[in-house]
Amino acid sequence: MAKMIHSMIRVLEEARSVEFYRQAFGLEVAQRVPFDGFTLIYLSNPETGFELELTVNAGRGEPYELGNGYGHLAVSVEDVDAEYERFTGLGLPVGKLVDMQHGGKPFGRFFFVTDPDGYKIEVLQRGGRFQ
Repeated sequence: MAKMIHSMIRVLEEARSVEFYRQAFGLEVAQRVPFDGFTLIYLSNPETGFELELTVNAGRGEPYELGNGYGHLAVSVEDVDAEYERFTGLGLPVGKLVDMQHGGKPFGRFFFVTDPDGYKIEVLQRGGRFQ
């Protein structure tokens, strides 16, 4: 069986992105691998084996166009209300807190936060299918 191990996004400024993901999700640099022309930064935390790979291309000055094909990354948290308050207190760009229903029953409680490069991350209340 295949095992999902990471997702990669391209970022403009390494330090800015590393700090955002540290503040927001407790992700720390697991490994930083410089190559000629680009650097790969793997972020993780003890909660999961899945990593976020940041790719920084040398000499890039323009923000990346995300286009209309990008959806979002998602993380689950124990207390989405507390995280919403924490993110708001940190001044992170968050959307509204949403309760989604399906068939008249609760399906998910979440909000979105936007990283410095415009990527959306869904922050979901842990439970049900969102473990």
